[in-house]
Amino acid sequence: MDGLGLDSSDRKYLNFIAEHYNGGPVGISTIAAGLAEQQDSIDETIEPFLIQQGFIQRTPQGRVLTPTAFKHIGKTAPKKPEIAD
Repeated sequence: MDGLGLDSSDRKYLNFIAEHYNGGPVGISTIAAGLAEQQDSIDETIEPFLIQQGFIQRTPQGRVLTPTAFKHIGKTAPKKPEIAD
């Protein structure tokens, strides 16, 4: 466990979304397949703590890492494209 209580499964989850999906959004079934985990296990054991800590958000499009998550795992959050008026 690290200083904020994240274990190896939590860090693996965050790194998977950051490295393979640029921070999201990505669906839970895709995450489960990529991590070789059961979807229920992710829903019930991994995500609640990460949501509580402010590391992920559930959106209609899928799971998204927050800037706090990127900082904690030592990665730079992607820049959001600017929308022209």
